[in-house]
Amino acid sequence: MNLILQGLTAERNVIDRIAALAGATGIVALTATAFRCEGVTQTADIKAAVDAACLAAQLDYAFVKASLQLADFKLLAMDMDSTLITIECIDEIADMQGLKPQVSAITEAAMRGEIEFNDSLTRRVALLAGLDASALQRVFDERLQLSPGAENMLAAAKVAGLKTLLVSGGFTFFTDRIKQQLGLDYAHSNVLEIVDGKLTGRVVGGIVNAEQKKLTVAHLCAELGTTPANAIVMGDGANDLQMMGIAGMSVAFRAKPVVRAQADVALNFVGLDGILNLFR
Repeated sequence: MNLILQGLTAERNVIDRIAALAGATGIVALTATAFRCEGVTQTADIKAAVDAACLAAQLDYAFVKASLQLADFKLLAMDMDSTLITIECIDEIADMQGLKPQVSAITEAAMRGEIEFNDSLTRRVALLAGLDASALQRVFDERLQLSPGAENMLAAAKVAGLKTLLVSGGFTFFTDRIKQQLGLDYAHSNVLEIVDGKLTGRVVGGIVNAEQKKLTVAHLCAELGTTPANAIVMGDGANDLQMMGIAGMSVAFRAKPVVRAQADVALNFVGLDGILNLFR
């Protein structure tokens, strides 16, 4: 196994100390702030010690197979809000109504897994009733930003031959535009109902919840002639856990504790392109 250590900054003496915890036989500098510790041993006790040391040093870590390559995978599936992009779109839409605190509180509870997603989305969207649909374009133009490292990650995935999927409990207004902007292969999300230029406070059709996200990944893998074992799935909230659970590699990005605890890899400090350091 290899242990990948990386951060926004990284002191070599700290890297050496953490590598020693895992019994590394060698250390290779990948960049000035990313290191591959080779020949490590992974046990529950070692993982716990590395986890604590990395948290204290503000480093991300991952135990990976020494031979792992990005091209071993066939699909990169990503959540949108607070994963591929930095905002929660529905919270920013609500801000146009002066209702961001109320909607954000429901969003946070849903991401922690405290509220069932369908109920949370229905309640949040209802609060948007009557809002002029032009608010959606304002959010896209003025507030939507890609997460750090997103473009580097996607460029490398395309070079390696992976298909890309944006699957979201958010809205097609945003996923369709991001898909076009970034040249993604697939996108799937919810449709906001708009009548006479205003939001009705309802979603058209079924809700893209945790189960639907998982089914979307599974069905797309089948279409591509592969299985979810050959998919990398990235997310940050409880609504992402089911699709992450069937993936060959699950990545929690700046995620809630319940998600970090179940993911194969957690990126708490570096950008999305931090996953690239995991591969040969």
